Amino acid sequence: MDGSWGSEAVLAAAECCCVCCCRREPATDYAAVAMGAGALGGGISAGGSSAGDASEEGGARLIDEIRALEDRKSALAARQARLAVVFDQLQRRQQSDAGIPTDQLGVGVGAQIALARRESPAKRNRLLGLAKALVTEMPRTLVALETGQLNEWRATLLVRETACLSPADRYGVDEELAPDSGTLAGVGDRELVAAARTAAYRRDPRSVTQRAAHAATARHVSLRPAPDTMCYLTALLPVSAGVAVQAALIRNADSLRAGGDPRSRGQIMADDLVERVTGTPGGISGIEIQLVMTDRTLFQGDSEPARLPGYGVVPGGWARSIIGRGGRAQATSLTGAPAPAGRPPGALPSGAAADQAFNTWIRRLYTAPATGELVAMDSRARLFRAGLRRFIEARDDTCRTPYCDAPIRHLDHVVPWHVGGATTQANGAGLCEACNHTKEMPGWKAHPANGPNARGGTSAPGGTRHAIRLTTPTGHSYQSIAPPLPRTQRGGPATESVHPKETRHWKEIRHHAKIHRRALRSRRDAPFAA
Repeated sequence: MDGSWGSEAVLAAAECCCVCCCRREPATDYAAVAMGAGALGGGISAGGSSAGDASEEGGARLIDEIRALEDRKSALAARQARLAVVFDQLQRRQQSDAGIPTDQLGVGVGAQIALARRESPAKRNRLLGLAKALVTEMPRTLVALETGQLNEWRATLLVRETACLSPADRYGVDEELAPDSGTLAGVGDRELVAAARTAAYRRDPRSVTQRAAHAATARHVSLRPAPDTMCYLTALLPVSAGVAVQAALIRNADSLRAGGDPRSRGQIMADDLVERVTGTPGGISGIEIQLVMTDRTLFQGDSEPARLPGYGVVPGGWARSIIGRGGRAQATSLTGAPAPAGRPPGALPSGAAADQAFNTWIRRLYTAPATGELVAMDSRARLFRAGLRRFIEARDDTCRTPYCDAPIRHLDHVVPWHVGGATTQANGAGLCEACNHTKEMPGWKAHPANGPNARGGTSAPGGTRHAIRLTTPTGHSYQSIAPPLPRTQRGGPATESVHPKETRHWKEIRHHAKIHRRALRSRRDAPFAA
């Protein structure tokens, strides 16, 4: 099982706390809360408590009902696990009858379960693996889940910590911990994990040691959006490497602080990390950053936000500031070292040099004013050309499979090329590697849900936004709509005020933009030429 769930949950909770602390708590409408509770199905009501019932008895009834609902959630999770195992067996039997090779049996089953649960198909192994372990190898943990003594997350922790054991040893740990007997009542997550690890090590110390050694093969780096145009750059490293990286950053930060650097230690460490990785003073010189925005946002201070592919929506003012910094050198690096010799900070080059600097930082991805659709591009080739590839990646942002937001790794023909699917933006979609392989399994079908190649169904709620309809082997359909792009509002959008000091700088940028527009009009694939 994936061990990263805990850290992700902590980070998400921290983000929520930060947001909530910055907002004033609204007054609670207890009458509306009571009505909502009474509307719940399955015989559950507000327990007879009125909106004005502030007595201890009324509060106790509410807590009892909250507890009952939590127990029901756990019981339903156990039911889902049993159904998932039965579905897996049924699908494997059908795949075998269809002549699918033995080593391919079961492929796509977890993805169908994830879609049914409105989860990312990337969690397919986690969800199906949890179900199989509970039903076939950890019956007492399953009973504890059914009776509400464990919730789904805590059952997942027990399954995760025993994943390296054989079925017999895992069954033994399940018997030893006996979650259904109440022995784990009141135990926190850390204590629960420690108990499971201890029991697993007693059963098979060699497997636990091998698991720790194998964990280094899962090292990776990931990027997640954070509030206020920030992001989390996370590296999963062996502990020795992680400690060494942190020690080096701390050592340099302490040295600069001793020399009078006004930044905090954390700020210096973050800046130092950026410069060491990019090898560039200031961090981003020479690196292309795509920004999708309307021309009004770029040149007229429009309030419509922009979008940074791979990150998400960013304020228009922030996007303009990034573009403005892109054409100017910085006097010093983030860590205080002198920047390479060149033009003074804030100065804009003229002529050809300015054009080159402008090209370096701005890849214009304009959208239609009313619909937000990017300009269409077609190709007769089977492979997606560089310009068309950039177009689709900018439009889709992440994997287009419903509920999946993994990074795009493959450019896929929605209708396969070998059955007549065209290499066009309408028939192209960005997919992660796992979803692309799943889509190629027998019984999986996809087709555009709008546009010239659409068939059946209704148009997407997004109007002209690109839509795909995915059908699984069981006949269930799921629709994927491309994320909204910046667009000009019909009612005349408000504009952000631009500081007077920026006026001259933006006039020069507009001047060079006009020069480029004239040149690009004569190019067939503008502005996406490879």
